[in-house]
Amino acid sequence: MSKLLEIRGICKRFGATQALKDVDFDVDRGEVVGLLGENGAGKSTLIKILAGVHAKDAGEIFIDGTPASIHTPADAQRLGIAVIYQELNLTPNQTVAENVFLHHMQRQPGLLGKLGLIDRRRREHDTLALFEQLGIHGLDPNRKVGELSVAFQQLTEIAKALAFDARLIVMDEPTSALPDEEVQHLFEIVRRLRARGLGVVFVSHRLNEVRAICDRVVVLRDGHNAGGMPIAEATDDKIISLMVGRAIENLYPKRPAEPGSVVLEVEGLTRRGVIEDVSFSVRAGEVVGLAGLVGSGRTEVARAIFGADPLTRGTVKLEGRPVRIRSPQEALRLGIGYLPEDRKVQGLILGMSVRHNLALTVLRQLAFGGQIVDWSRVDAVALAHAQEVHLRPLRVDLPVNALSGGNQQKVVLGKWLAAQLKVLILDEPTRGIDVGAKAEIHALIDELAHRGMAIILISSELPEVLAMSDRVLVMCEGRLAGELSREEATQERVLALASGKK
Repeated sequence: MSKLLEIRGICKRFGATQALKDVDFDVDRGEVVGLLGENGAGKSTLIKILAGVHAKDAGEIFIDGTPASIHTPADAQRLGIAVIYQELNLTPNQTVAENVFLHHMQRQPGLLGKLGLIDRRRREHDTLALFEQLGIHGLDPNRKVGELSVAFQQLTEIAKALAFDARLIVMDEPTSALPDEEVQHLFEIVRRLRARGLGVVFVSHRLNEVRAICDRVVVLRDGHNAGGMPIAEATDDKIISLMVGRAIENLYPKRPAEPGSVVLEVEGLTRRGVIEDVSFSVRAGEVVGLAGLVGSGRTEVARAIFGADPLTRGTVKLEGRPVRIRSPQEALRLGIGYLPEDRKVQGLILGMSVRHNLALTVLRQLAFGGQIVDWSRVDAVALAHAQEVHLRPLRVDLPVNALSGGNQQKVVLGKWLAAQLKVLILDEPTRGIDVGAKAEIHALIDELAHRGMAIILISSELPEVLAMSDRVLVMCEGRLAGELSREEATQERVLALASGKK
């Protein structure tokens, strides 16, 4: 019997870059295949060829054993291929039902339909029927998509795919912005899709999730198919070795630390309705993990310390001295940096070069009289910090938006290294980046702590928090629910505190 999807010898070049070379890939009916690889390995290019966004240079695509020509997104849709991107493709000011049937309107019967009138009652009925198939409850088809959580928006995308009889659904990093409970709900829906005979391509950097939902994995490396295996054989070591072409000895290279004196101390931080009476301290050379469920107030604490959001009350002390931080500029002047969870919107200027981004925090110091920029000094600083964070390729002239996600995150880190900080707050520093870049960023965090920097680490990945932190603070509903030493901190204890249990 033929496969649902077969790709043979696909090649794609962008200028001097060979994005894909002789890639083979297939998906069977009722199968979930994990597509893995480092940033820049070719996953996105392969997905966009399937979606009709990019045209292949060479190779063949077969759907149900029949050669398929995919030149446009409409071709992909006609063939039953749906791609759910990390940045969801929905219209926020329209309702759920309008989005689900966006590409094939439910018209009134007869003359009214010919005049273009929409059968809203039928559209709502058909949307609810799709939800019933997927086991989706509590989602109002008449609610505007922009008012929904990310989880419900993803469910809307899945229903939209089924509305045009998709047979193959590609999910690109579908869990990156979901809390744990919503991830499990998504997995249940993926299992329903598999049981109905659909093929699913699941793209993720989270290996534990890949093992939980996939039947098989395929790994791309440098535009080539590096290999694959059934999920029963897919250990972390095997997958990582295929992804990076080498064994990563230690994903969490945390060395024992002897913290120094208190650098940052916050007392009674309160922002009405968001965070309430949060107090803690961080010592020189210490990594303090800030854990909690999505919406617990972790990011809000970070933004308050950094001066990005106003406080209702509370005090911040730096090296024992009370300070008033009313803006990020004041925080930077005091030696506090913040790597935000959304690097593309808040951490980088994507259209500018690596050079400009790396120098942003110290541009005034690199200018004559604070006004005329000394570009030779900018180049020297940018190159030094690009080398320090192991940027690849080591080119500071490239625009930041030409880099992979992992290398973009390295640029954000390098920007703060240039500023010679006392305190660095890291909010989801490894979200959406590959395992090789993740290990390098973990090594940088450890190195910065050993240089004496005080670090606050916020992450939704509990293994990361537990492995990299000297202490773990747990947030729950805007309050500090508890503090655990490195020895006390286990996933069970952190989750108990995060969910409000004593």
